[in-house]
Amino acid sequence: QVQLVESGGGLVQPGGSLRLSCAASGRIFSIYDMGWYRQAPGKQRELVAHITSGGSTNYADSVKGRFTISRDNAKNTVYLQMNSLKPEDTAVYYCNADIIGRAGMGNDNYWGQGTQVTVSS
Repeated sequence: QVQLVESGGGLVQPGGSLRLSCAASGRIFSIYDMGWYRQAPGKQRELVAHITSGGSTNYADSVKGRFTISRDNAKNTVYLQMNSLKPEDTAVYYCNADIIGRAGMGNDNYWGQGTQVTVSS
């Protein structure tokens, strides 16, 4: 079985920074796309940032220029550096990944348990 474990959330003042990490573990042969989503109270879950296995990235318009997604393939880990945080960034942040467990098998999609990010003075 595969697990995604997020860390790095917390409380930060407006204008501050946080770095989220998400480590995949278990039976992993290869990881394709990885991404970060967020869900604020009363709102639908939305894509924040996405990165392919080759390193191509895309971002929600609301975070462009402030957030940076990266990955360390050797560590099966994806990161989200969040700068210039705003109160509207407050949400539970979820990691997502497409993972192949064994050679010759198709990929399955996995979610982490979520980590709370609160931006408030």
